[in-house]
Amino acid sequence: MQLCLAPLQEIASPGFELPANACDTHAHVVSDDTNAFPFVADRSYTPPAAPETRYLSMLDHTGMQRGVLVQISVYGDDNRYMLQVLERHPDTLRGIAVVRDNVTDAQLRQMHEAGVRGLRINVLFGGGTGFEAMENLARKIANYGWHMQFLMDARQLPELLPRLKQLPVPGVIDHMGHMPVAEGINHPGFRAMQELIEHHGWWVKLSGAYRISDDFPEFANVVPWAQALIATNEDRMVWGSDWPHVSIPRMPDTGLLLSQLAQWAPSPAQRKKILVDNPAVLYEFSS
Repeated sequence: MQLCLAPLQEIASPGFELPANACDTHAHVVSDDTNAFPFVADRSYTPPAAPETRYLSMLDHTGMQRGVLVQISVYGDDNRYMLQVLERHPDTLRGIAVVRDNVTDAQLRQMHEAGVRGLRINVLFGGGTGFEAMENLARKIANYGWHMQFLMDARQLPELLPRLKQLPVPGVIDHMGHMPVAEGINHPGFRAMQELIEHHGWWVKLSGAYRISDDFPEFANVVPWAQALIATNEDRMVWGSDWPHVSIPRMPDTGLLLSQLAQWAPSPAQRKKILVDNPAVLYEFSS
């Protein structure tokens, strides 16, 4: 299986001043010890090492003081490396885990203590947990105040809405819906995403512009898409880098991706909500 491109060693500084306690809500860590932390056989890609030290350096270079680690699909439900990183940074990092249907309450409690605040449903890459486990897992995590995070194509949302609306926990949609912006904001999938944000307390990650647009490296056609989501409810938007940017043909500059937020949310007050206030609520950071 071909190795993914590595993230850039040098990244640009963001094009605006970041507020204190800004949070990158979507990144992954990959240990450089593949013997201790082996990849699952049914993975969709093979990432390069992206260990804790490089991740923390990326946060520092982009001006982020807080971060959220998302369990990467190549580890399946082996959350050990992510949990170890979280446990070393209890004040500044949180996590999103991947578990199977038979996860125990004791395991969930241990993850909560380590800083986990949600579970990921992933139907786009091998190694993930799918929709079939969604309701059962949602019931298991409801008492912890967690959410479910969805890596899916928003074009699937209309048919799933009846089930999603009934979940006892809020949802978070990865990468602005992970559907091509060429579909347009009047697409039923985009409308369904807006309905979940507006009426059911769901959240969206303003991340992964390069996964929904071919307009590399500016992704100008993402601007109206992101602005429409923010206009739906700016209190339900968070930003994420998606570092180390796995399984893509061209490597973006993480700093330039952050700079684009100034176009999506021109107001400093909006950006403070997206980068500081909203993540503090969703991931339970102390103010």
